[in-house]
Amino acid sequence: MVYYFKSTEVDPPAFIYVGKDKEENEDLIKFGWEEDVCAHVYLRLKTGESWTSIPKGLLEDCAQLTKANSIEGNKKDNVTVIYTPWSNLRKDASMATGQVSFHDPKTVKKVHVPVRQNAIVNRLNKTREEKYPDLRLEKEADQREKRKAERIEREKQKAKDREEKQRRDELRWQKDHAYDDMMREEEMVSNQDRDAGYYEDDFM
Repeated sequence: MVYYFKSTEVDPPAFIYVGKDKEENEDLIKFGWEEDVCAHVYLRLKTGESWTSIPKGLLEDCAQLTKANSIEGNKKDNVTVIYTPWSNLRKDASMATGQVSFHDPKTVKKVHVPVRQNAIVNRLNKTREEKYPDLRLEKEADQREKRKAERIEREKQKAKDREEKQRRDELRWQKDHAYDDMMREEEMVSNQDRDAGYYEDDFM
């Protein structure tokens, strides 16, 4: 089971989700998306958004949910919540269920949570939905859509490149043939014509 929450600190609302227990969190770790930012809870960013510039209110919602869903953290004040992109999570067979490390410890940010803010937690809990998603299928569908979008973008770029090449070829042809009309035989005059009085003498 996965719990889904909606944060209205941004418009349109952002979605935060968390596994019911560490077993579910294992699947969230395994089948995360590139847009996901992970602490104990997961925030799915929209395409083009950066994990380093999450709005303050949304970050506070994530931090409060992380604290509230941590057995140890919920009992303490002045806790530090760390978060990182999903792609930076590292998991191997030697780690306990739900445990992760990081590929790059420098790609980790921290947020300080002095105390539990019940108003925030209660607001988010009112939006909570319990679902049983097939995380593998969801990720596969997302990857298909992304590959499709990338393919369309590549085709657009190829068409743009072809148009640009055609434009350059036309400009090159025009440059190479700029004097063609001036050099046509019927436009040319020989010395014999000049001697024959072809040109009128305009000089006094």
